Amino acid sequence: DSDNLWWDAFTTEFFEDDATLTLSFCLEDGPKRYTIGRTLIPRYFSTVFEGGVTDLYYILKHSKESYHNSSITVDCDQCTMVTQHGKPMFTKVCTEGRLILEFTFDDLMRIKTWHFTIRQYRELVPRSILAMHAPDPQVLEQLSKNITRMGLTNFTLNYLRLCVILEPMQELMSRHKTYNLGPRDCLKTCLFQKWQRMVAPPAEPTRQITTKRRKRKNSTSSTGNNTNSTYTKKKSPAASLNLSSQVPVPT
Repeated sequence: DSDNLWWDAFTTEFFEDDATLTLSFCLEDGPKRYTIGRTLIPRYFSTVFEGGVTDLYYILKHSKESYHNSSITVDCDQCTMVTQHGKPMFTKVCTEGRLILEFTFDDLMRIKTWHFTIRQYRELVPRSILAMHAPDPQVLEQLSKNITRMGLTNFTLNYLRLCVILEPMQELMSRHKTYNLGPRDCLKTCLFQKWQRMVAPPAEPTRQITTKRRKRKNSTSSTGNNTNSTYTKKKSPAASLNLSSQVPVPT
């Protein structure tokens, strides 16, 4: 029963402003990979419950943590997403896969990237429900059908497909919200700025100012003599000091 504002506040509390959420799985028509940004993450969690889920939690086993300068990464190869479905029938779905979370290393410790790779799933129907509908073969046939696809409801899958169109349009929506422009004007402005970035020449690298060094003149025999003379002058005075002339010798 939570509204969009509640889900947005939930995402603000646990996700960074530039966070991304990625889901990878394989359907009947091939592998799928969906990545959504911070603006679309609240709606993703709400679609899970709109599809009939009453409870959602994650079980992490043997997770590994690695620390970096500005982030902490949690890698769990044995992650189980458990969803309890109340409709169309009472079913517990266990979706297994690998979950990789990257947290920003600060006081808030919010999620920066979320990547869940689904490998397999299991749908569990209580034995009591099967015994209750045992006399009706039609109900039993309906109970034997899966209510999810790779552990995801049709509500969530349809939303992820829609995000393929919505994610590239985030710039247009943001410009419309900021400048109150029409759809065509937003598209023209975004395309013009993108064209400017493509046409603009790359900035020339700053040239280093090279200073000319004076070349040393080749030393001649005369300078060699002078060098030797100066070398003898720079010798320590203690080397040429006559101790007998300084200290009186007792007779």
